Amino acid sequence: MRVWLVIMMMVVATVGCAAAPAEVGGGANPAGTARPATTPGGPRTVAEGLSVPWAIAFTEGGDALVTERDSARLLRVTAAGRVTSLGEVEGVEPDGEGGLMGVAVRGEQVFLYYTAASDNRIVRYRLSGDKLSDRKVIVEGIPKGGIHNGGRLAFGPDGFLYATTGETGESRLAQDRDSLAGKILRMTTDGAPAPGNPFGSLVHSYGHRNVQGLAWDASGRLYASEFGANSFDEVNLIKPGGNYGWPEVEGVGDDSRYVDPIVTWSTSEASPSGMAYAEGSLWVGALRGERLWQVPLDADGSAGRPADRLQGEHGRLRAVTLAPDGSLWVGTSNKDGRGDARQGDDRIMSVPVG
Repeated sequence: MRVWLVIMMMVVATVGCAAAPAEVGGGANPAGTARPATTPGGPRTVAEGLSVPWAIAFTEGGDALVTERDSARLLRVTAAGRVTSLGEVEGVEPDGEGGLMGVAVRGEQVFLYYTAASDNRIVRYRLSGDKLSDRKVIVEGIPKGGIHNGGRLAFGPDGFLYATTGETGESRLAQDRDSLAGKILRMTTDGAPAPGNPFGSLVHSYGHRNVQGLAWDASGRLYASEFGANSFDEVNLIKPGGNYGWPEVEGVGDDSRYVDPIVTWSTSEASPSGMAYAEGSLWVGALRGERLWQVPLDADGSAGRPADRLQGEHGRLRAVTLAPDGSLWVGTSNKDGRGDARQGDDRIMSVPVG
């Protein structure tokens, strides 16, 4: 396992929109404010005063797009901490654990995962400057619920878009391959099943309860972080067509029908959400666990002993993204109704790793 040299840097997310851009500053309901570093070598607050930042994705120009779950705003955050609102994303109806969630960027295209009136959807925009245009819903009909909406978006090294969905509290849906709930999906940028998908549909893997983190290692292997129920949270090494056991198994099942996780935690230690790969390890934000987990990976993709970082220092951690400079951008989620908001929350921090 790598030695923790310095505590770390932070991450930022993706797209969608409706109103005219407005630079954030003081005044009523600001989108957020920049704040300079205070502790050299430690976490540096990039922006604060945010409202449940859910995901972070970087543009080719080096800025981050950040989604706010409950406000449905899409923000642009620069490396220097300048925060600009690109407006509220059309069609978002925040409810419970749903709202504006995942974001992914590919060139001028921005992809957003959001909760609508009747379902969860994935929408594609064109981003030019601070203007979003050419709106097109590419996937609809993903079941929604007050809980377990999944919501992570990320492009894989194969060039295809991956999305995570939850089983919305209806656990049977996770085993139903005809349902989009409780799955990891793999698709083209038009929302069609990617060539080579194991079942000829959008479904890449199934038997998931609620996946909120995706990351690929240097060898191109896909990992996912998943919420358990009462006993075990998980990190899984994802195999095309794999069945990850929910609701028949929580944690390690030693059942050949299901793929066992490579890491488990008690639910009090984790509630794992966003995840990134850097410096030979997976870095996993923990909500209930209020820490950043470092999971070192071996050459064969198996996991070493996890180490917890930042425990109890910043509250609930949700968004974790690798920044262009090699640091992590990490977002807090203390204003989501389950955390204890602190002065300046919610915030995005830059965390150096090495």
